Amino acid sequence: MALVGLREVCMGFGGLLLLDHVNFHLEERERVCLLGRNGAGKSTLLRLLKGDLTPDKGEIVYQQGVRLSLLPQEAPAGLTGTVLDIVAGGQNDSGAAPAKDFGRRGPNQVEKIVSLMDLNPCGQFETLSAGLKRRVMLARGLVSDPDVLLLDEPTNHLDIEAINWMEDFLLRYSGTLLFVTHDRMFLRKLATRTLELDRGRLVDWACDYDTFQKRRQAALEIEVGHWERFSKKLDREEAWIRQGVKARRTRNEGRVRELEKLREAWRTRRELTGSVRLHAQEAARSGKLVIEAENVSYGYPNQAPVIHDFSTIIMRGDKIGIIGPNGSGKTTLLRLLLGELRPESGLLWHGVKLEEAYFDQLRGQLDNNKSVLENVGDGNDTILFNGKPRHIIGYLQDFLFSPERARSPVRTLSGGERNRLLLARLFTKPSNLLIMDEPTNDLDTETLELLEDLLLDYPGTLLLVSHDRTFLNNVVTSTLVLEGNGRVGEYVGGYDDWLRQRKIAAPVRQEKPLIGSEEDRPRRGPRQTLSYKEQRELESLPEAIVILEAEQSKLYKAMSDPAFYQKTGSEIAGAKARLKSIEAELDEAYQRWEVLDAKAGVIGTAVDRR
Repeated sequence: MALVGLREVCMGFGGLLLLDHVNFHLEERERVCLLGRNGAGKSTLLRLLKGDLTPDKGEIVYQQGVRLSLLPQEAPAGLTGTVLDIVAGGQNDSGAAPAKDFGRRGPNQVEKIVSLMDLNPCGQFETLSAGLKRRVMLARGLVSDPDVLLLDEPTNHLDIEAINWMEDFLLRYSGTLLFVTHDRMFLRKLATRTLELDRGRLVDWACDYDTFQKRRQAALEIEVGHWERFSKKLDREEAWIRQGVKARRTRNEGRVRELEKLREAWRTRRELTGSVRLHAQEAARSGKLVIEAENVSYGYPNQAPVIHDFSTIIMRGDKIGIIGPNGSGKTTLLRLLLGELRPESGLLWHGVKLEEAYFDQLRGQLDNNKSVLENVGDGNDTILFNGKPRHIIGYLQDFLFSPERARSPVRTLSGGERNRLLLARLFTKPSNLLIMDEPTNDLDTETLELLEDLLLDYPGTLLLVSHDRTFLNNVVTSTLVLEGNGRVGEYVGGYDDWLRQRKIAAPVRQEKPLIGSEEDRPRRGPRQTLSYKEQRELESLPEAIVILEAEQSKLYKAMSDPAFYQKTGSEIAGAKARLKSIEAELDEAYQRWEVLDAKAGVIGTAVDRR
């Protein structure tokens, strides 16, 4: 017998049903992943199983004595006390059925779970990081020794180390799992079965995630073909009924009734929700060099340095991932690179013509008391997108906000909707330097894949903080890793590439002095002395590059005007030749800069925008 099952369950909150005559069951030791678009009803289904909600129709059947525990997306508001007290509070929170052996769960069980989770029992819950709060809430769910563990986005706000820990823990867990996640690597490692909640229907694919993707695509193609044939049949029958009396004779009453059924099927059908349409506005190209840092250090009073002796060069078109444990200084590193924080030591320069757009993981850019429209349009009915005016309602529909939803206050939005709103706000601004701090939280897998495609095609430079390992693998070209003691390691490729390089480099690092010591600093070889002429040349190169790029920009602007091509053939040819010459001069200037910089053993000079 199944541990828990749903029979013809219906559930809705006005409008279309989230669950429309759903049937479902969970067997012992299964690890089932529940997928679906944002707002499809995944959290509602988990709360129904837990017993926090009652279905409008149908029934939920439990095996006698089964215990269920739910880890929600967010910790309950106002939850305070010691870690031990919070975990102990989960003893009586064991789901919709009475426990088989409640007496075995007591203080010893609480202490055992706290120890297993490597938690400080005396720590105050309200002072913990988001990742540690997540671990405490998981311990609270496990203390009742549940038969079924329900997890709603368990990796949200966890760093990579914590996600790996949770994966290992759940792979060893002997109970049954039903979990919702957008983390595709987490999904692939854990799930033995895949369910999808789509337009009120719960589809059991009984396969892993990669197989699910192939089967679902085939099913969608079949569905499209079905509705195309249905539409043609309906059109034929509507044409027939318009013939009048002939169509209403007694012998044709059956055909009329069949037409009524077709009309009803058409009215009640639920089309697949459209996909988010992501487009970034392009600004003028930045200079070839975007950011350069040499021996930069930064820390807070009475604390060890957050960043120590960090050097890097970021060029136009680079896509840089930044990873590290929660609290290690990823956002601090971003702010240093952007010039928002002044380094305590070292040198930092920016290239020319940078136009930045920033995605804030804390969503501080959103005003909860204003509507979606007001947060994006700032009171205007239109926005300027790639030089053309566009109505704000139409623009927001690209991000799946209906006109009614667009007029709703931000405080009523779900986590996924808030992130879509941040993306909508972000892309109203032209940019050539995109800074994204945890953009993947709460987004469904389809929107994640669309965002990946956009970032891969983005012609500018990307700085990306993320704990989504698949997202990093698919997008970034190199990775900055905060490795502790202020050290920032730089690796080619994404997350998996970092793992391979770290394993290769590990034995070498063990033989080195302590991180941050003078002996451990990266070396560029023996310092050489520039001649007086070379020193003057090095100092003059940045200004020469700025002048060349300004002339290049002026020519680009002139040649984009249709009136330019009304000039004489010799003038047009001269402008094109000069543009080609400028590009060659810029390449030569940058190469010369790098040669002189390497010879001097110090940073070359760029435009300082601090």
